[in-house]
Amino acid sequence: MPSASITKKISCSKKNLIGMVLDIEKYPEFVPWCLGGKIHTTIDKGNTVEITADLTIGKSFFKEIYKSFVIYDKSADSIHVTNIEGPLKHLENKWTFRQTGDSSEVNFHVNFELKNKILNVLMIKTFDLGLKKIADAFEKRANELFNKT
Repeated sequence: MPSASITKKISCSKKNLIGMVLDIEKYPEFVPWCLGGKIHTTIDKGNTVEITADLTIGKSFFKEIYKSFVIYDKSADSIHVTNIEGPLKHLENKWTFRQTGDSSEVNFHVNFELKNKILNVLMIKTFDLGLKKIADAFEKRANELFNKT
């Protein structure tokens, strides 16, 4: 099962970054291979926010919808995502945010496995490149939204 982490320092507040990551319905505007995003439920439990959402992902002949469960832990400044249903046999990703002066350090860790063995092999081969593209897309989006000059 592929697993990787990437850390970026982005010139904006962690509050803005967390809001951007939780705005799942906007992902098709900037996340590579994301064709749709829909939030079904959002439950604020005080110290945590729980979200159930769908993402439609695709490229060339591959187009799938997967449902995920997102927990935003306000006290830890972290977001934890697991899959509920769809083409993923396993998905776990975690975002952590740390304010460092005028910038924020964001760490994104992901591991996943697709149910389809052939597609899983293809994804493993392009995993690092895909993760870098996604991380770069989030950084670019943050700069567009929060660093207007």
